[in-house]
Amino acid sequence: MAEKAPQYTPPAPLHGGQLVLGTLVLSLATFMNVLDSSIANVSIPAISGDFGVSPSQGTWVITSFAVSNAIAVPLTGWLTQRFGMVRLFTLSIALFVLASLLCGLAPNFEMLILFRVIQGLVAGPMIPLSQALLLQSYPREKSGTALAMWSMTTLVAPVMGPLLGGWITDNMSWPWIFYINVPVGLVAAAITWNIYKPRETPTQKLPIDTVGLAALVIWIGALQIMLDKGKELDWFASPLIIALGLVALVGFMFFLIWELTEAHPIVDLQLFTLRNFWVGTLALSLGYGVFFGNVVLLPLWLQQHMGYTATWAGIILAPVGLMAILITPFVGKTIGKADPRRYATFAFIVMALVLWMRSQFNTSADVTTLMIPTIIQGISMAFFFIPLVSLTLSGLSPDRIPAASGLSNFARITAGAFGTSITTTLWDSRATMHHAELTEHISTFSTATQEALTQLSALGMSREQALIYLNRVVDQQAFMLSANDIFAGSAALFLLLIPVVWLARPAPAGATVDAGGAH
Repeated sequence: MAEKAPQYTPPAPLHGGQLVLGTLVLSLATFMNVLDSSIANVSIPAISGDFGVSPSQGTWVITSFAVSNAIAVPLTGWLTQRFGMVRLFTLSIALFVLASLLCGLAPNFEMLILFRVIQGLVAGPMIPLSQALLLQSYPREKSGTALAMWSMTTLVAPVMGPLLGGWITDNMSWPWIFYINVPVGLVAAAITWNIYKPRETPTQKLPIDTVGLAALVIWIGALQIMLDKGKELDWFASPLIIALGLVALVGFMFFLIWELTEAHPIVDLQLFTLRNFWVGTLALSLGYGVFFGNVVLLPLWLQQHMGYTATWAGIILAPVGLMAILITPFVGKTIGKADPRRYATFAFIVMALVLWMRSQFNTSADVTTLMIPTIIQGISMAFFFIPLVSLTLSGLSPDRIPAASGLSNFARITAGAFGTSITTTLWDSRATMHHAELTEHISTFSTATQEALTQLSALGMSREQALIYLNRVVDQQAFMLSANDIFAGSAALFLLLIPVVWLARPAPAGATVDAGGAH
């Protein structure tokens, strides 16, 4: 039987140097975590080559981290009550550093995957707890500023990941994408423990919901592997994908029923009975899913069909953080006085505008044309995270913030995985359709085709080489038209999401989030 939790009074906010340093190290830990989810992406060819495995096997370096991380994130609330918020966060950082070191030292591919699984598991509580600790550090009226500091790291890190990973892989060696976590993590853990140890939250001995935990592992694991391997195996044409889908569905239904009837559930699903929590989580997850799918699509299109290197594709994406960093402090300062629903609506309108601009791209688009929507997108990102997180956590008591943050972050991460899979699958299928339509106009009887072949022949190409070249041009056009379709569809989806935000109740002015502690 569980002990009764001791009465908890949230500690006073931090001040001066401690507040600055505390904000810095919490943001640093979050940055390190988010960075590690994307930094390995561009290093897969190098890792695969070193260990003598295929690139498709190499993607397990990403999948193993994603699956274990997705399992651990929603457990944050239960783990916090069991071990204490500060102790759990510091331990997560320390174990993350150790797992990173082991990843870099891995003697073979199997051991690397094992260490990535461990790294993902211990990383799970870091993002929700960094959010909760930041809210605890600031006065309630400045909770918007706390969320602004937190959101800046989650905005910049996914963009920096591929850039940094590519540079390290090209100029050093792939193990250094893991080694760089060691000094950063050690500093963050030491300073966090020093500042926040006196602010530890009370603990209680909770029974372990082993059935709920097992069900969680099964359905999330099956879902993540299905999403990762679906495109490669042609989705539901594959018996494996069908089996994984059924396991995920049945596992999820069982998990839902079990957790709602269990006295001490591993995940607090009762949070979804709160209107602002489920509305905020739904809007944040759907918006993030659409956004992240497009974040993945743009560099793929640039690298595969526009001739851009990984570094230059990263440079095109990098300015998204520029406007976000400049505007986020303003949003943080004013969110307590404004209606978060208005800010979120503005974010969705700007995001729709950006995606509509991208839907007008053609194969002649220069760097400036490609960058303008990216710069504007930074404005929408500044107004995206803070208001929706504020709505999601509004009205919650301090002790429920870690569980709520963990659950909403889990939904957001899962939606990002769905968005990536759906976007890349649609991109391929629409490109196939456009390719078929374009090739209808190419035949040996077509005057335009004959003129093109004559011109290519004059450049020294054989007939076979000329036909291959024409097919490549058609491919480039087909994938561009397909990307335009997805950008336009995504713009429409953002506009359709606006009414969802207005299902939430307005948060009381000046008290958007209860910024006390948590346990």
